Amino acid sequence: MFSKILIANRGEIACRIIRTAKRLGIRTAAVYSDADAGALHVEMADEAFRIGTAVAAESYLSIERIISVAQRCGAQAIHPGYGFLSENADFAEAVEAAGMAFIGPSPAAIRAMGLKDAAKVVMEQSGVPVVPGYHGDNQDAAFLSEQATDIGFPVLIKARAGGGGKGMRRVDRPEDFGAALDAARREAEAAFGDGAVLIEKFLQRPRHIEIQVFGDRDGNVVHLFERDCSLQRRHQKVIEEAPAPGMTAEMRMAMGEAAVRAAQAIGYQGAGTVEFIVDVSDGLQPDRFFFMEMNTRLQVEHPVTEAITGLDLVEWQLRVANGEPLPKRQSELAINGWAFEARVYAEDPARGFLPSTGTLWHLSFPDDEVRIDAGVRQGDRISPYYDPLIAKLTVHGATRAAALARLTEGLIQSHIGGVANNLEFLRRLSQQQDFAAGHPDTGLIDREVETLAVTEAPDAAAVALAAVLSLGILRKRPAGDPWLSLGHWQIWGQATRTVTLDRGGERHDLRVAARGLDLFAVHIGGRVLPVRIFGRFDGGCHAEVDGRQLRLLLLETPHGLTLLLDGQAHDFHLPDPLDGEAESAAGTDRVVAPMPGLVKLVRVQAGDAVSKGDALVVMEAMKMELTLSASRDGVVESLNVAEGDQTAEGTVLLSLKPEAA
Repeated sequence: MFSKILIANRGEIACRIIRTAKRLGIRTAAVYSDADAGALHVEMADEAFRIGTAVAAESYLSIERIISVAQRCGAQAIHPGYGFLSENADFAEAVEAAGMAFIGPSPAAIRAMGLKDAAKVVMEQSGVPVVPGYHGDNQDAAFLSEQATDIGFPVLIKARAGGGGKGMRRVDRPEDFGAALDAARREAEAAFGDGAVLIEKFLQRPRHIEIQVFGDRDGNVVHLFERDCSLQRRHQKVIEEAPAPGMTAEMRMAMGEAAVRAAQAIGYQGAGTVEFIVDVSDGLQPDRFFFMEMNTRLQVEHPVTEAITGLDLVEWQLRVANGEPLPKRQSELAINGWAFEARVYAEDPARGFLPSTGTLWHLSFPDDEVRIDAGVRQGDRISPYYDPLIAKLTVHGATRAAALARLTEGLIQSHIGGVANNLEFLRRLSQQQDFAAGHPDTGLIDREVETLAVTEAPDAAAVALAAVLSLGILRKRPAGDPWLSLGHWQIWGQATRTVTLDRGGERHDLRVAARGLDLFAVHIGGRVLPVRIFGRFDGGCHAEVDGRQLRLLLLETPHGLTLLLDGQAHDFHLPDPLDGEAESAAGTDRVVAPMPGLVKLVRVQAGDAVSKGDALVVMEAMKMELTLSASRDGVVESLNVAEGDQTAEGTVLLSLKPEAA
């Protein structure tokens, strides 16, 4: 076995690989950019080396720098993780040319599956069914539009390179095809350096089911059963499970054999995933699945396969890369129970899942019966440079119902303060009726997004509690001070404080009066609510509001607080009364950057007349492209950015004025 490996990645996958390597007695070397100098994976590794700036192209995507560091530290092999260079055949080739082992498939196998159009040809020749569509070399926009019409709308435009939903657009109408093609090409070029696309028929109610495969250098290939990854938004997976609900033994065999044939066709070795789209209009049928693509790497969702098989897939990767045979034959593999994985992101579901940046002032997950894969700690910062994944929660149970209940409870017991996050969205999704009944499909989230992503406004009791707790009454008081022990009591009448809370742009001005030790009256909306605080515990307390007893958790940040109450998380900002810029820049007259990012396109100039809904600026940040549109009719009064500019969150990009009468 290797004595030292270098991990050419960051975040939770780097931490994941380090844990297995330590268990096997393998020393690890990490790499980091300037943005990750204090990251968890750097702390966990035996050694760590700086490879460049925060910009991925100058660090994690630099083949030369990574190879140089690996040689410098004496690594015998390089593990690419997933993302970045993991499916880059040139990187795999450079690793081998430098005399080290690449912990993944051969460069030839990566190239064979790297371009989706070429991969589909290989699959057709191997007897693996593929989705109807156009997979040729002609990239003329008019020609592709004709092909889409012949295939029949809706269609899916897909980048032929890469994965992760980048360069992918669904098009429902012929008149929308041109703009969608431009956006898909632009995104694909930025993500993979290849703007070529293919066109496929979009199945109206499909499921995304993938098969985990493993091959060794002796030509042996096995499959480790399926994962259902149908719960997606923007073609990115949200909750995955294994096995797939409703899967029959006949269909599992058919899909497994097809995946093995796919891997054998390209002499595959190491971990890989063959992804299928499944037409479930008549239920799961053995003749209704179609090859989409093969990911020539470990998948983000591999923990659910580990949970149902009891295997460590990273250990398998290391052994295969070291020249060892597969640890088990197909007949020795079996499914045990059910598993789910939920991806926790720094993003705001109520704002179209915009990525969120900032400091994780509070981060806690349940300790029991939940596997946590995270690359960040409490106090770390979510930067705009990389994927905003915070953690993955994986649970296992004897049955699907038991595992799903455990997932829901694990999400309820997870708490994050400091950045917007999707915990509440995931909790609702785990309880969504169709999903809970075992009927997921790739369009479920889009159909139910208004219900799943809605931000429930706090009731008067929650606002009153937030006002009281914003005074800091749960903070530890110095012992032995008789004056502080009296709390907010004073001799001459009641002590009162005016408290201003902001939640999502909604302002609450309240008056809090102290009636005694831990007794308050909160004046809110013409009402007076009595509040009593009691039963303090670490991180929270019990309270009585207007005769109702509640248990709550409090997460404090430098600029506000998060109240966890009745299974809901309510974020409140405490405006600085001395801040003259408190007025939001997000009014109808100004278009602001909703997150730090790069200005990709500016579609207007000063003086241009625009209509409500017109695209004005296209931004890119955290692997996401966002189009900012006009909120009303008007004229561009001023334009403050140009293409290629880096902007901070809140930057005023342009201003509008009413059209002349």
